[in-house]
Amino acid sequence: MRSARTRVHLDAVLRPLQQTTRSRLSRLPQCPSASAQARTFMGRSRPSHRAYESLNLDRMRTDSYSYHIKRQRFLAAGSIAGIVAFIYTAYLLKKEIDKPTKFDSGLPKNADPFLTEAGSKRKTVVHDQEGREMVPTGNTTIQWFPRTLELKAGAVDGQEVHNGVEYTLVGLGTRTVTFLGFEVYVVGYYIATPDIAAIQARLIKDINPIATTLVPSERDELRRRLLDPVEGEKLWLDILKDVKPRSAMRIIPVRNTDFPHLRDGFVRAITARSQAHKQEYNDEAFGASMTEFRTLFNRGKLPAKGELIMVRDEAGALTIMYDDGKQQKQKTENENVLGTIGRVADERVSRALWLNYLAGKAVASEPARKNIVEGIMEFVERPIGTVAAQVL
Repeated sequence: MRSARTRVHLDAVLRPLQQTTRSRLSRLPQCPSASAQARTFMGRSRPSHRAYESLNLDRMRTDSYSYHIKRQRFLAAGSIAGIVAFIYTAYLLKKEIDKPTKFDSGLPKNADPFLTEAGSKRKTVVHDQEGREMVPTGNTTIQWFPRTLELKAGAVDGQEVHNGVEYTLVGLGTRTVTFLGFEVYVVGYYIATPDIAAIQARLIKDINPIATTLVPSERDELRRRLLDPVEGEKLWLDILKDVKPRSAMRIIPVRNTDFPHLRDGFVRAITARSQAHKQEYNDEAFGASMTEFRTLFNRGKLPAKGELIMVRDEAGALTIMYDDGKQQKQKTENENVLGTIGRVADERVSRALWLNYLAGKAVASEPARKNIVEGIMEFVERPIGTVAAQVL
């Protein structure tokens, strides 16, 4: 009886506690069951409340490409701007260097080397403040060459063969090197004025044996032949070997250089011409003459605007003269007082050197060769024995 009463008493006490516990547990958040967790693990999805962002790979690729393109364009623009600034600065510096440092000569600026008169080109000849006849070169550093020269050289081998002879400018031009066109010197080709008539006669008779002057169509034919590498070299060879006019090459450096540098260029030109005619140049005498020629240039510097004149006499002997500026005070009008460096008697040396400027496939200065040809056209359009020049 007592155990039954005790059990009833415990039930009466525990029942309210159980009800209270169930009530509290019902209010707690429900935990997923193991089976639910298993179902979720096996792949059955249930809704998730976490934020997420979908990735667009195409858009990311496009943005990256656009960024790199803009970056490359920006770098290229900077490089181009730097190059342009460098070139412009160099241009301004060159303009300052080219400005004359002496008094104004009174000559017109940027004069055209040629005038056209009645369909023919003529050298532009102007007078400076001292009354000298000057010809524009077209070069910004060496702007003018005298139309005539009267050389006064020291005695060579006991003879003063050049004194008192007037030389007339035929043509001129600038020698440039490399594909960038670096200017080296301006060269002018002069012929002794008394010998021009012989050249006129030789060239006119070659085109028209009965003529004393050439008409425009005949001048065009002569111009074509002089500019042709083969026919032009033949014509000038005949003139140098048969007519033998006294002539001179006047060279004025555009920038500071030296005699060995000029010598190397001259030797290469003479060697190239001699190899083309080995039967005429292949002997010991010519080799000795070339050694003598090289020796004459064993000197020092040749400053910008210094004057180097190479003269070929009636026998073809080559005389080299140089003015380092010490003789400037002795110059009057068109006369040149120069110191004589030396002389090479073998006419083949001067002939090959002259052809380097006058004819062939490769010449030292193509502008000079063309200008010389136009100067020859001035001679042959006039009657034999007359020389005319356009003077402003």
